[in-house]
Amino acid sequence: MNFFTGKAELLLRNLVFGVEDSLVSTTGLLSGVAIAGVSTGTIILTGTILILVEAFSMAVGSFLSEDSVQVYVMRDKNSYLVSVIGGIVMFFSYFIAGFIPLLPYVFFSAVDAFWISIISALIALFLLGAFSAEMFKAHYLRQGVKMLLVGGMAIAIGILVGRFAGRV
Repeated sequence: MNFFTGKAELLLRNLVFGVEDSLVSTTGLLSGVAIAGVSTGTIILTGTILILVEAFSMAVGSFLSEDSVQVYVMRDKNSYLVSVIGGIVMFFSYFIAGFIPLLPYVFFSAVDAFWISIISALIALFLLGAFSAEMFKAHYLRQGVKMLLVGGMAIAIGILVGRFAGRV
């Protein structure tokens, strides 16, 4: 029997959650900071710090929550490796996805990068929703649009806060 039998959902859940959270959090922060009028260097520094700190934080949170479920709810004291792998999946999914909205600020002016970053993140959110729907045998278009809209609303909050804070 394969070690991951029954654990694939955990790994996919960590992958989808990590990518979605990274796209939304990173794009929301970068857009909010950019619209507030700070320098491109500050935007890149802020985004890099966010990606590294949050990737680690999300990985630790995934590990601790899954370990708690395995030990306390399922009474499975031999699942430590599954919890570690879930944390690793979370770390790399968050870390890699965070660069989708950050990289435009490296290659373009802040004004152009602002829009490229948002559009790239929204496209990635749609694709993530479609991918997860395909994995769970759901309607890919509906899931893609739902992921895009819900993630887009969270990104919009970052933009609104940045616009307000930039005027203060």
